[in-house]
Amino acid sequence: MALITLSNIQLAFGHVALLDGVDFSLQPLERVGLIGRNGAGKSSFLKLLAGTQKPDDGLIQQQQHLRCAYVAQEADFNDNATIFDTVAAPLHTVRQARAQYEDLACDANADMLKLTQLQDLIDSNDGWNWETRVDTVLTRLQIEGSALMSTLSGGQKKRVALAQGLVTAPDVLLLDEPTNHLDMKTIDWLATLLCDTPCALIFITHDRAFLDTVATRIVELDRGLLRSYPGNFAAWQAARALELNAESLENARADKLLAQEEIWVRQGVQARRTRAQYRVNQLNILRKARSERRDQVGQVKLEVDASSRSGKLVAELERVNVSFGNKVILKDFTATILRGDKIGLIGRNGAGKTTLLRTILGELPPDSGTVKTGSNIQVAYFDQLREQLDLDKTLIETISPGTEWIELAGQRKHVMSYLGDFLFSPARANSPVRSLSGGERNRLLLARLFARPANVLVLDEPTNDLDIDTLELLEQLLGEYAGTVFLVSHDRAFLDNVVTSLIVHEGDDTLENTVNNGSGYWREYEGGITDWQQQTARAAQANKVNTVKIVTLPKNTINTVGANGTNTASILTTSTKKLSYKDKQLLEKLPNEIVVLELEQQAIQLKLSQPNAYNNDTNTAIKRMSEIEQLLDEKLTQWAALET
Repeated sequence: MALITLSNIQLAFGHVALLDGVDFSLQPLERVGLIGRNGAGKSSFLKLLAGTQKPDDGLIQQQQHLRCAYVAQEADFNDNATIFDTVAAPLHTVRQARAQYEDLACDANADMLKLTQLQDLIDSNDGWNWETRVDTVLTRLQIEGSALMSTLSGGQKKRVALAQGLVTAPDVLLLDEPTNHLDMKTIDWLATLLCDTPCALIFITHDRAFLDTVATRIVELDRGLLRSYPGNFAAWQAARALELNAESLENARADKLLAQEEIWVRQGVQARRTRAQYRVNQLNILRKARSERRDQVGQVKLEVDASSRSGKLVAELERVNVSFGNKVILKDFTATILRGDKIGLIGRNGAGKTTLLRTILGELPPDSGTVKTGSNIQVAYFDQLREQLDLDKTLIETISPGTEWIELAGQRKHVMSYLGDFLFSPARANSPVRSLSGGERNRLLLARLFARPANVLVLDEPTNDLDIDTLELLEQLLGEYAGTVFLVSHDRAFLDNVVTSLIVHEGDDTLENTVNNGSGYWREYEGGITDWQQQTARAAQANKVNTVKIVTLPKNTINTVGANGTNTASILTTSTKKLSYKDKQLLEKLPNEIVVLELEQQAIQLKLSQPNAYNNDTNTAIKRMSEIEQLLDEKLTQWAALET
């Protein structure tokens, strides 16, 4: 039986229908990923389910005594409160009921009916041990309850907001952009947590890897309608591509028929003939259908002015050390940044990514070591907290204060036209920034960033709240950008598609090193996230082969005997052995053979990801993929052994 059912729901703001007669049902333990363009109404849909907003029309039904928890995109906390009190806030009603019950229980003249009502309320909400419930949730989410909210980072506040949702033991959990401000390890942890939580889940996110891991169903809000697709994000991409193609063909046929009928009617109609009158009626039906059709929202037009070129060398750092008090941020860091590099920075929240960026750009002098910056560098910043935006200013004032024109790549463009490129209509150009959704504010910040000439872009979490279409366009723009890009992001797919190398905070990848965020060791890797993971996996495999083995010799072969005649453990290391001519030849050939296999693997993966991939050759391709994986394992092991 469905937990929540929506029937013929209508919701509009102004002349735009966000929900146009939609139906929806949520089943127990279902995990629904809600996607759609910025401003399509996803957050409003969650608020309808949470009961904090009412529809214009339609019916919402839910099971009796259903517990529903809603975690907003940007929670508002009291900075002076402790984490424990903040997490316990949703239990206010049951806490108050228990306190009243305890007071009345001590009164000999207490109203027994009132006591019974209070006891029923406490029992139904498991309120006798609410303190234990809060402690359990805090432990599960790895949060220290005694700390003040004012001391927390953005990622830690996200954990507290999630703890508020979980402490009520909800039947339905509603999450609006839960991965914003979280680092990569925390996103992985959150995905595991949500998959293990025994409740139904609806979440809004544009993190494609997160959707693939968590969602059991994708629901797309598109032009006022909800479309449901079973499976994860990859399954949605394939199905949606086919649907959009079919819709495009159907619209083209309808437009062609309408054009033909318009030509016919202008040639003159013999109104008395029944057939002619029928065609006139059909023409009116076609006109009405075309006027009511809601075409897909246009694409954002992204263009960045790279200004004059910087020097070939952007920055050169040698043995740089930076510390704040006892915390080491950079230790013996050496790197060379050249024009055109696209560099991703990976590290836990608080590892020092911002400090590293400021040091590279020469804004922060190191404690020791040398930092050399290149010539003619013009830097533009994208701030993840949107602190550059004045909420009371209009969109026009934000983009182009004091003038109606923008200089972009040597050409003048009117600010209204420029805002239109970022899907802001002329009617909204004079609206205040505070009226925008989170995704629209990010889009406005991108518009502001790209309106200024720069040959070095520093993007701090630019993917937060952006819809998938805009993400893909931003990926394309940054790939074609001639300048240098520094990118702080935890979106794996985005990093894989943009960066040419990564600078990674060492120690983030193993549990035993997570407490040592002040180690200060950073290392550069070529390629994106997938390449980094493959390189670290191969290094770990090579180290495993080269590990010193500790063994206990049999009694008849021991070298040392204790005073009482017992065996003594002996430490044996692998002996150094000279490679034969055949082994040397094999060692030279193996790297090329591995590269060839990996390229073939990527080609097959690309082929299988296409909408029309599943044909007679599919089984052959899947079988070959399995063979390649086995061959790669064998050759990597062989290569590691020979290298050792």
